[in-house]
Amino acid sequence: MFPLRDDNPTTITPIVTWTLIAINVMVFLYQLSLGPRASELFAYKYGAIPAVVVGAQSLPGSLAVIPPAGSLFTSMFLHGGWMHLIGNMWFLWVFGNNIEEAMGSLRFTLFYLLCGILASASHILSNTGSTLPSVGASGAIAGVLGAYAMLYPRARVWTLIFLLVFVRLMYIPAGLVLGFWFVLQILNGSAAGSQSGGGVAFWAHVGGFVAGIVLVGLFKKRTIRFFNPPRHHRLRPYE
Repeated sequence: MFPLRDDNPTTITPIVTWTLIAINVMVFLYQLSLGPRASELFAYKYGAIPAVVVGAQSLPGSLAVIPPAGSLFTSMFLHGGWMHLIGNMWFLWVFGNNIEEAMGSLRFTLFYLLCGILASASHILSNTGSTLPSVGASGAIAGVLGAYAMLYPRARVWTLIFLLVFVRLMYIPAGLVLGFWFVLQILNGSAAGSQSGGGVAFWAHVGGFVAGIVLVGLFKKRTIRFFNPPRHHRLRPYE
């Protein structure tokens, strides 16, 4: 399942969501401008390297530009390629505006960053011996998905479904889409064991999603209820 958009209108301009997307894009473009070798070194400088964070390894002086714990923050603004960036930013675009509205801009910013840090910590704890840098906003965005599942599980999501040769577009409840995504992360993480299967930090996704579920109650506005009834746009006939 790949979500294309949700049918869950908001009344705000999601400035923080747009700003986070812009920052991630600008950082990635800066990475590209460095060239392949310098971009790789940039990832080692600012990515979260589990063995370094837990103190089992240390970076050479030329790469140790920030405290190891600081990489839990900086790593969430780096990406490993165009598809990595586009996939993450698409999910943030689809689901971030509703959570920003439910929390307010400041609390949403803090929530997003905290989920990203906790997601990175989950990856590190599951893979303490790794000397490869973990990068990407997916852990923080997983927190947004967890919050969305708690607040708007019945919202409709226009979803592209792939099943072998079967391809279809249809509206599916957000709780089903996000629940399927979460279970898939657990299954893939378990199959990969202590390694990041295919370069994907599945346990960061799991940790971020769980963090979002746990923390949403602390960050949402008091007027926002859990499991809100669906709100819909006026749909065109073909929808």
